Formats: sequence, C-alpha cells, structure tokens
Amino acid sequence: MRFRMKRNHMIDFLFPVALFFVFALSALTLILLAARIYQSTTENSSLNYSSRTCLSYISEKIHQSDENGSVYLGSFDGRDALVMEQTSGEEAYYTYIYACEQELRELFVKAGVEAGSDNGKPILEIQDFTMEQLSDNLLRFSCTDRKGRSSSTVIGLRSRQ
Repeated sequence: MRFRMKRNHMIDFLFPVALFFVFALSALTLILLAARIYQSTTENSSLNYSSRTCLSYISEKIHQSDENGSVYLGSFDGRDALVMEQTSGEEAYYTYIYACEQELRELFVKAGVEAGSDNGKPILEIQDFTMEQLSDNLLRFSCTDRKGRSSSTVIGLRSRQ
C-alpha cells in the first residue's frame, strides 16, 4: 500500500492570511468611521446646548412666572434685565435675569434690598444676550454662545392677552 502525502501549496497559507488582513482592515475602517461620526454628533450636540439652553431656561422661567403682568423687561444695576415679580403674603420679591461679564446671570432678591449685578448666580457662559419687546405681549430673546453661534426665540406672555 502506498500512502499518499498531501502537498501543501503556498496558496493554502496565503489565502487565510489575506482574508484575515482584509477582515482586519475592514473592521478598522468601520471603527474609524464610527468614531468620526460620534465625534461630530457630540460636537454638534454641545454647540446646540450653549445657546439653546439659555433660551429654554428663560422661556421656562417666564412660563412659570407669567401671571397678572408680573413679567416685563426692565433694568437692573444699569443693565437690561428680564424682571419677574412674585409676592408671598405681604412681601414682594424680584427675579432678574441679565447678562454680566459674558455670563447669563440670575438674581432673586426681596423688594427694597440693595444688590449689584455681580451678586447674581451665573447660569451659563455666553458671548452676547439681547432682549427686545416686540409688542405688549411678545418678547424676543437672542443668545450668542462663546463660539459665535446665535439662537433666538419669541415668547408670548399669556397674562397680557
């Protein structure tokens, strides 16, 4: 009986190695593309956070305080401010939202108490913030974040309709 010996060809070794490298290269390319997509998504999300969060915060504060004409644009310590009046029993309180030193700030004080604009609590870093009264019951707010992206919103006061 004659035993048959199998001869190994070079292709028997190269084909699996080549297939492995094609698979590895494909997997690496897919990972790099996914990382780039994830990076751009998180970057866009953080950019939208700054300017839109400012406007969402203001909108929510107005809707919480909007009764009997207690929300209006005014001034505080020489700065334009959104003013919200509240009464508790016999006492009156004011909430001021304003821009100071490239920050959006909020200050809650009792009527008659002296306070400066530097006493406000920082809410968010901004580049610019503007407020405008469009009509008796419409206010426009515009916010520019630190990277120069602007957003604006128009808010209707329901207590004045």
